[in-house]
Amino acid sequence: MDESMAARTTGMILGKFLPPHRGHQYLADFARHYVDDLTVLVCSIEAEPIPGKLRHAWMSAMFPDSNVVHIDDENPQEPADDPNFWELWIRSIRRVMPEGPDYVFASESYGYELAQRLGAQFVPVDQARELVNVSGTMIRNDPMKYWDYLPEVVRPYFLKRVCVFGPESTGKTTLAANLAERFNTRWVHEYARPLLEPQDGECFEKDIPRIARGQIAAEDALALQANRVLICDTDVLTTTIWSQILFGNCPAWILEESERRVPDLYLLMDIDVPWVDDAQRHLPHKRREFWNLCRETLASRDRKWIEISGDWSTRLDTASQAVESLIRYGGS
Repeated sequence: MDESMAARTTGMILGKFLPPHRGHQYLADFARHYVDDLTVLVCSIEAEPIPGKLRHAWMSAMFPDSNVVHIDDENPQEPADDPNFWELWIRSIRRVMPEGPDYVFASESYGYELAQRLGAQFVPVDQARELVNVSGTMIRNDPMKYWDYLPEVVRPYFLKRVCVFGPESTGKTTLAANLAERFNTRWVHEYARPLLEPQDGECFEKDIPRIARGQIAAEDALALQANRVLICDTDVLTTTIWSQILFGNCPAWILEESERRVPDLYLLMDIDVPWVDDAQRHLPHKRREFWNLCRETLASRDRKWIEISGDWSTRLDTASQAVESLIRYGGS
Protein backbone atom coordinates (compact mmCIF):
# COMPACT_ATOMS: atom_id res chain seq x y z
CA MET A 1 0.00 0.00 0.00
CA ASP A 2 1.20 3.51 -0.82
CA GLU A 3 2.69 5.07 2.31
CA SER A 4 0.52 8.14 1.80
CA MET A 5 -2.56 5.90 2.14
CA ALA A 6 -1.46 4.33 5.47
CA ALA A 7 -3.81 4.73 8.41
CA ARG A 8 -2.99 7.53 10.81
CA THR A 9 -1.34 6.36 14.00
CA THR A 10 -2.59 7.39 17.43
CA GLY A 11 -0.73 7.64 20.70
CA MET A 12 -1.45 8.38 24.33
CA ILE A 13 0.40 9.59 27.39
CA LEU A 14 -1.14 10.08 30.80
CA GLY A 15 0.07 11.51 34.05
CA LYS A 16 -0.54 13.80 36.96
CA PHE A 17 1.84 16.48 35.61
CA LEU A 18 2.16 17.76 39.18
CA PRO A 19 3.57 20.05 37.86
CA PRO A 20 4.54 19.62 34.20
CA HIS A 21 8.33 19.67 33.81
CA ARG A 22 10.99 19.20 31.13
CA GLY A 23 10.76 15.42 31.51
CA HIS A 24 7.06 15.54 30.66
CA GLN A 25 7.87 17.91 27.82
CA TYR A 26 10.37 15.45 26.39
CA LEU A 27 7.91 12.57 26.75
CA ALA A 28 5.12 14.42 24.96
CA ASP A 29 7.39 15.82 22.25
CA PHE A 30 8.83 12.34 21.66
CA ALA A 31 5.31 10.94 21.32
CA ARG A 32 4.19 13.79 19.04
CA HIS A 33 7.04 13.00 16.67
CA TYR A 34 6.33 9.25 16.82
CA VAL A 35 2.61 9.26 15.94
CA ASP A 36 0.26 11.32 13.84
CA ASP A 37 -2.26 12.10 16.58
CA LEU A 38 -1.41 12.32 20.28
CA THR A 39 -3.83 12.40 23.20
CA VAL A 40 -2.53 13.66 26.54
CA LEU A 41 -4.56 12.63 29.58
CA VAL A 42 -4.12 14.94 32.56
CA CYS A 43 -5.31 12.89 35.54
CA SER A 44 -6.15 14.52 38.85
CA ILE A 45 -7.96 13.95 42.12
CA GLU A 46 -9.29 16.59 44.49
CA ALA A 47 -6.70 16.01 47.23
CA GLU A 48 -3.66 16.92 45.09
CA PRO A 49 -1.81 20.17 45.86
CA ILE A 50 -2.10 21.80 42.41
CA PRO A 51 -5.61 22.01 40.87
CA GLY A 52 -6.17 19.61 37.99
CA LYS A 53 -7.81 22.31 35.86
CA LEU A 54 -4.66 24.40 36.10
CA ARG A 55 -2.45 21.46 35.09
CA HIS A 56 -4.76 20.79 32.15
CA ALA A 57 -4.47 24.45 31.12
CA TRP A 58 -0.66 24.25 31.30
CA MET A 59 -0.46 21.11 29.19
CA SER A 60 -2.94 22.55 26.68
CA ALA A 61 -0.77 25.64 26.32
CA MET A 62 2.39 23.54 25.95
CA PHE A 63 0.91 21.18 23.35
CA PRO A 64 -1.76 23.07 21.38
CA ASP A 65 -1.62 20.61 18.47
CA SER A 66 -2.38 17.60 20.71
CA ASN A 67 -5.67 16.47 22.19
CA VAL A 68 -5.25 17.35 25.86
CA VAL A 69 -8.00 15.91 28.06
CA HIS A 70 -8.64 16.33 31.78
CA ILE A 71 -9.73 13.21 33.68
CA ASP A 72 -10.81 14.07 37.22
CA ASP A 73 -12.29 10.69 38.20
CA GLU A 74 -11.47 9.85 41.80
CA ASN A 75 -9.66 6.68 40.75
CA PRO A 76 -7.28 4.74 43.03
CA GLN A 77 -3.69 5.85 42.66
CA GLU A 78 -1.97 2.49 43.11
CA PRO A 79 -3.02 -1.12 42.25
CA ALA A 80 -2.82 -1.99 45.95
CA ASP A 81 -5.44 0.66 46.74
CA ASP A 82 -8.30 -1.17 45.02
CA PRO A 83 -8.74 -4.66 43.51
CA ASN A 84 -10.51 -3.00 40.57
CA PHE A 85 -7.65 -0.56 39.94
CA TRP A 86 -7.06 -1.47 36.29
CA GLU A 87 -10.73 -1.81 35.41
CA LEU A 88 -11.49 1.65 36.80
CA TRP A 89 -8.63 3.27 34.91
CA ILE A 90 -9.39 1.50 31.62
CA ARG A 91 -13.00 2.66 31.91
CA SER A 92 -11.88 6.27 32.39
CA ILE A 93 -9.50 6.07 29.43
CA ARG A 94 -12.04 4.38 27.15
CA ARG A 95 -14.54 7.11 27.89
CA VAL A 96 -12.31 9.63 26.12
CA MET A 97 -10.50 7.23 23.75
CA PRO A 98 -13.03 4.52 22.82
CA GLU A 99 -11.07 3.29 19.79
CA GLY A 100 -7.44 3.89 20.65
CA PRO A 101 -4.60 4.27 21.08
CA ASP A 102 -2.17 2.40 18.86
CA TYR A 103 0.75 3.30 21.16
CA VAL A 104 1.15 4.08 24.85
CA PHE A 105 4.16 6.22 25.78
CA ALA A 106 5.50 6.31 29.33
CA SER A 107 8.70 6.75 31.30
CA GLU A 108 7.61 4.28 33.97
CA SER A 109 7.03 0.54 34.05
CA TYR A 110 3.25 0.75 34.39
CA GLY A 111 3.19 1.48 30.68
CA TYR A 112 3.70 -2.18 29.80
CA GLU A 113 0.54 -3.41 31.50
CA LEU A 114 -1.50 -0.35 30.58
CA ALA A 115 -0.67 -0.82 26.90
CA GLN A 116 -1.49 -4.52 27.07
CA ARG A 117 -4.88 -3.86 28.65
CA LEU A 118 -5.66 -1.25 25.99
CA GLY A 119 -4.58 -3.53 23.17
CA ALA A 120 -1.81 -1.09 22.28
CA GLN A 121 1.96 -1.23 21.88
CA PHE A 122 4.12 0.18 24.67
CA VAL A 123 6.86 2.63 23.75
CA PRO A 124 9.24 3.28 26.69
CA VAL A 125 10.75 6.77 26.85
CA ASP A 126 13.80 7.54 29.02
CA GLN A 127 12.81 5.10 31.78
CA ALA A 128 16.26 5.40 33.33
CA ARG A 129 15.80 9.20 33.59
CA GLU A 130 19.19 9.68 31.95
CA LEU A 131 18.05 12.49 29.67
CA VAL A 132 15.90 14.60 32.00
CA ASN A 133 16.54 13.64 35.61
CA VAL A 134 13.76 15.39 37.50
CA SER A 135 10.39 14.63 39.08
CA GLY A 136 7.32 16.53 40.17
CA THR A 137 8.13 15.77 43.80
CA MET A 138 11.62 17.25 43.46
CA ILE A 139 10.17 20.42 41.95
CA ARG A 140 7.41 20.80 44.53
CA ASN A 141 9.94 20.39 47.34
CA ASP A 142 12.36 22.98 45.92
CA PRO A 143 11.08 24.80 42.83
CA MET A 144 13.89 27.38 42.94
CA LYS A 145 16.57 24.67 42.74
CA TYR A 146 14.92 23.01 39.76
CA TRP A 147 13.73 26.21 38.10
CA ASP A 148 15.37 25.38 34.77
CA TYR A 149 13.28 22.21 34.54
CA LEU A 150 10.03 24.20 34.62
CA PRO A 151 8.40 25.10 31.28
CA GLU A 152 7.83 28.84 30.86
CA VAL A 153 4.05 28.60 31.19
CA VAL A 154 4.39 26.86 34.59
CA ARG A 155 6.92 29.23 36.11
CA PRO A 156 4.52 32.01 37.22
CA TYR A 157 2.87 29.55 39.61
CA PHE A 158 6.14 29.07 41.56
CA LEU A 159 7.53 32.56 40.99
CA LYS A 160 8.33 34.73 44.00
CA ARG A 161 6.94 38.25 43.74
CA VAL A 162 8.38 41.32 45.43
CA CYS A 163 6.65 44.71 45.45
CA VAL A 164 8.54 47.95 46.07
CA PHE A 165 5.96 49.97 48.00
CA GLY A 166 5.57 53.35 49.61
CA PRO A 167 5.46 57.12 49.15
CA GLU A 168 6.54 59.13 46.15
CA SER A 169 10.17 60.02 45.49
CA THR A 170 11.71 57.30 47.64
CA GLY A 171 13.65 55.51 44.88
CA LYS A 172 11.15 52.75 44.16
CA THR A 173 11.80 52.62 40.41
CA THR A 174 15.58 52.73 40.81
CA LEU A 175 15.51 49.99 43.42
CA ALA A 176 13.24 47.79 41.31
CA ALA A 177 15.52 48.11 38.29
CA ASN A 178 18.67 47.48 40.36
CA LEU A 179 17.19 44.41 42.01
CA ALA A 180 16.14 42.99 38.66
CA GLU A 181 19.67 43.46 37.36
CA ARG A 182 21.22 41.89 40.45
CA PHE A 183 18.95 38.82 40.29
CA ASN A 184 18.99 38.51 36.51
CA THR A 185 15.25 38.84 36.22
CA ARG A 186 12.48 41.18 35.06
CA TRP A 187 10.89 44.13 36.79
CA VAL A 188 7.45 45.67 36.26
CA HIS A 189 7.25 49.43 35.92
CA GLU A 190 4.60 51.69 37.39
CA TYR A 191 2.05 51.55 34.59
CA ALA A 192 0.40 54.80 35.65
CA ARG A 193 3.40 56.96 34.77
CA PRO A 194 3.49 56.46 30.98
CA LEU A 195 -0.31 56.30 30.91
CA LEU A 196 -0.66 59.73 32.53
CA GLU A 197 2.28 61.35 30.75
CA PRO A 198 0.20 62.71 27.82
CA GLN A 199 -2.09 64.53 30.29
CA ASP A 200 0.80 66.16 32.18
CA GLY A 201 0.59 63.63 34.98
CA GLU A 202 -2.93 64.54 36.00
CA CYS A 203 -5.03 61.57 37.11
CA PHE A 204 -8.79 61.50 36.63
CA GLU A 205 -11.19 59.06 38.25
CA LYS A 206 -11.77 57.32 34.92
CA ASP A 207 -8.04 56.54 34.79
CA ILE A 208 -8.07 54.32 37.88
CA PRO A 209 -9.50 51.20 36.16
CA ARG A 210 -7.09 51.69 33.25
CA ILE A 211 -4.16 51.94 35.66
CA ALA A 212 -5.23 48.79 37.52
CA ARG A 213 -5.77 46.76 34.35
CA GLY A 214 -2.45 47.90 32.94
CA GLN A 215 -0.57 47.07 36.15
CA ILE A 216 -2.12 43.59 36.27
CA ALA A 217 -1.44 42.95 32.58
CA ALA A 218 2.18 44.09 32.83
CA GLU A 219 2.81 41.89 35.87
CA ASP A 220 1.21 38.80 34.32
CA ALA A 221 3.05 39.30 31.03
CA LEU A 222 6.48 39.71 32.62
CA ALA A 223 5.88 36.84 35.06
CA LEU A 224 6.34 34.55 32.05
CA GLN A 225 9.84 35.96 31.52
CA ALA A 226 11.02 36.30 35.11
CA ASN A 227 13.80 34.25 36.66
CA ARG A 228 12.68 32.91 40.06
CA VAL A 229 11.57 36.34 41.31
CA LEU A 230 9.60 39.21 39.76
CA ILE A 231 10.26 42.73 41.05
CA CYS A 232 7.26 45.07 40.87
CA ASP A 233 7.52 48.85 41.13
CA THR A 234 4.09 49.24 42.82
CA ASP A 235 1.02 46.99 42.61
CA VAL A 236 -2.80 47.09 42.58
CA LEU A 237 -2.88 47.65 46.35
CA THR A 238 -1.08 50.94 45.71
CA THR A 239 -3.74 51.80 43.13
CA THR A 240 -6.46 51.36 45.77
CA ILE A 241 -4.65 53.74 48.13
CA TRP A 242 -4.30 56.46 45.50
CA SER A 243 -7.89 56.03 44.37
CA GLN A 244 -9.11 56.56 47.92
CA ILE A 245 -6.83 59.58 48.46
CA LEU A 246 -7.67 61.30 45.17
CA PHE A 247 -11.35 60.40 44.76
CA GLY A 248 -12.58 59.01 48.07
CA ASN A 249 -13.50 55.62 46.62
CA CYS A 250 -12.21 52.68 44.61
CA PRO A 251 -14.02 50.29 42.23
CA ALA A 252 -14.96 47.04 43.97
CA TRP A 253 -13.22 44.83 41.42
CA ILE A 254 -9.91 46.60 42.01
CA LEU A 255 -10.25 46.14 45.76
CA GLU A 256 -10.95 42.45 45.14
CA GLU A 257 -7.90 42.12 42.91
CA SER A 258 -5.73 43.77 45.55
CA GLU A 259 -6.79 41.06 48.01
CA ARG A 260 -6.30 38.24 45.51
CA ARG A 261 -2.94 39.32 44.14
CA VAL A 262 -0.65 39.24 47.18
CA PRO A 263 3.14 39.51 46.66
CA ASP A 264 5.43 37.30 48.70
CA LEU A 265 7.22 40.34 50.09
CA TYR A 266 6.75 44.11 50.24
CA LEU A 267 9.70 46.47 50.49
CA LEU A 268 8.32 49.54 52.27
CA MET A 269 10.45 52.54 51.33
CA ASP A 270 11.19 55.12 54.02
CA ILE A 271 11.11 58.85 53.28
CA ASP A 272 14.62 59.52 54.65
CA VAL A 273 15.84 60.62 51.20
CA PRO A 274 15.45 64.01 49.48
CA TRP A 275 12.23 64.84 47.63
CA VAL A 276 12.71 65.12 43.85
CA ASP A 277 9.88 66.98 42.18
CA ASP A 278 8.25 66.05 38.88
CA ALA A 279 4.86 66.56 37.21
CA GLN A 280 3.43 63.28 38.51
CA ARG A 281 4.25 63.72 42.20
CA HIS A 282 1.56 65.31 44.33
CA LEU A 283 2.14 65.12 48.09
CA PRO A 284 5.58 66.46 49.10
CA HIS A 285 4.10 67.88 52.33
CA LYS A 286 2.39 64.61 53.32
CA ARG A 287 5.18 62.07 52.85
CA ARG A 288 5.18 60.83 56.45
CA GLU A 289 1.39 60.71 56.50
CA PHE A 290 1.40 58.68 53.28
CA TRP A 291 4.13 56.38 54.63
CA ASN A 292 2.06 55.74 57.76
CA LEU A 293 -0.94 54.92 55.58
CA CYS A 294 1.12 52.46 53.53
CA ARG A 295 2.43 50.81 56.69
CA GLU A 296 -1.05 50.55 58.20
CA THR A 297 -2.39 49.11 54.95
CA LEU A 298 0.21 46.33 54.98
CA ALA A 299 -0.16 45.63 58.69
CA SER A 300 -3.97 45.50 58.61
CA ARG A 301 -3.84 42.94 55.80
CA ASP A 302 -1.12 40.88 57.46
CA ARG A 303 1.15 41.26 54.45
CA LYS A 304 4.81 40.23 54.69
CA TRP A 305 6.98 43.35 54.54
CA ILE A 306 10.23 44.94 55.68
CA GLU A 307 11.27 48.57 55.89
CA ILE A 308 13.93 49.90 53.54
CA SER A 309 15.81 52.98 54.72
CA GLY A 310 19.22 54.62 54.66
CA ASP A 311 21.33 55.80 51.75
CA TRP A 312 20.94 54.28 48.29
CA SER A 313 23.67 51.69 48.76
CA THR A 314 22.23 50.57 52.10
CA ARG A 315 18.76 50.33 50.59
CA LEU A 316 19.97 48.10 47.79
CA ASP A 317 21.93 45.88 50.17
CA THR A 318 19.00 45.47 52.58
CA ALA A 319 16.56 44.76 49.78
CA SER A 320 18.95 42.32 48.09
CA GLN A 321 19.40 40.33 51.29
CA ALA A 322 15.62 40.10 51.71
CA VAL A 323 15.10 38.95 48.14
CA GLU A 324 17.92 36.41 48.43
CA SER A 325 16.32 35.01 51.56
CA LEU A 326 12.95 34.82 49.82
CA ILE A 327 14.39 32.87 46.91
CA ARG A 328 16.54 30.56 49.01
CA TYR A 329 14.32 29.95 52.02
CA GLY A 330 10.91 31.28 51.06
CA GLY A 331 11.59 34.30 53.23
CA SER A 332 11.51 32.34 56.50
